[in-house]
Parts: sequence; C-alpha cells; structure tokens
Amino acid sequence: MPDQFDVSLEDSDLLGEVELTTNLIIAASETDEHLTEAEIDEILGVLPPASA
Repeated sequence: MPDQFDVSLEDSDLLGEVELTTNLIIAASETDEHLTEAEIDEILGVLPPASA
C-alpha cells in the first residue's frame, strides 16, 4: 500500500519565479554597480518593445 503522506509537491510557476529571482541575485552580486533596466530585462528574458 502506498504511503499517503509521501507526496511530491511541485509548483512550476513558483519554481520559475525562484529561478528568475536567483538569477537576479547572482547577477547583482557579481557587480559593484547597479544593474541597468536593460540588464535586468535581459536576465528576466523580457523582450524589448517593438519599434513603431
């Protein structure tokens, strides 16, 4: 009989957010300067706005 309390809990959205936050923390700790908006966007995978 399987153990009813042996459950794997995984929230893929939360794991993604933790990964993004971790990447920002690592990048910030590797520089003495503030990260620019462009650098933060690149780390987070944000696409630049489309030109009109």
